[in-house]
Amino acid sequence: MKLLVVTAGLSSPSSTRLLADRLTAATLDHLDAESVVLELRELATRIAQHLVTGFPPTELVAALDAVATADGLIAVTPVFAASYSGLFKSFFDLIDKDALTGTPVLIGATGGTARHSLVTEHAMRPLFTHLRAPVVPTAVYAASEDWGEEGLAQRITRAGTELARAMGSAHPTARDTAPDVDTTAALAPRSPTGAITSTDPANRLGAVPFAQRLAALQTG
Repeated sequence: MKLLVVTAGLSSPSSTRLLADRLTAATLDHLDAESVVLELRELATRIAQHLVTGFPPTELVAALDAVATADGLIAVTPVFAASYSGLFKSFFDLIDKDALTGTPVLIGATGGTARHSLVTEHAMRPLFTHLRAPVVPTAVYAASEDWGEEGLAQRITRAGTELARAMGSAHPTARDTAPDVDTTAALAPRSPTGAITSTDPANRLGAVPFAQRLAALQTG
């Protein structure tokens, strides 16, 4: 399995890369996988060229392919103007709309103040939801005062554990051994009030014709 780590820190070293490394270590504590780190600052010029010309340089093609073939993704950005950085957004703007479908993602961000801690929820999570990538429940934001605090370490451990579990569940061998799901029960029809109604044995999926639903509403 391959874990891709995308970090948008602009300096070296950076707190963004430090958070990415700690999230990676927490994930690999519970998962046997190969991790690859992608530093977006090293691709900044090539990303801009692609946005202007529409033709990605070889190095950028390799980076985009790495995203498309990853089994899991850790994405970390510094906060700029209360949102993700322009470099971070520009890179993910180049990702094919289907490349991350079903790929588990752990999101993280760094900033100078705790006031921006909701950036992971109002900016990053919607971005990956748009790309149809399931984002693990725990997002990790690290303000300057958080480093060395027990609370940050706990969040990192919890997030890494969630990503490891999600990647294990998404792996083909895990899906192949998953128990059969009773789709008939899951698709049982509901009444106009939302209550589950009886299922017609002759109708495998329990689908109720639209005309019948409309009639029920009109007579209700």
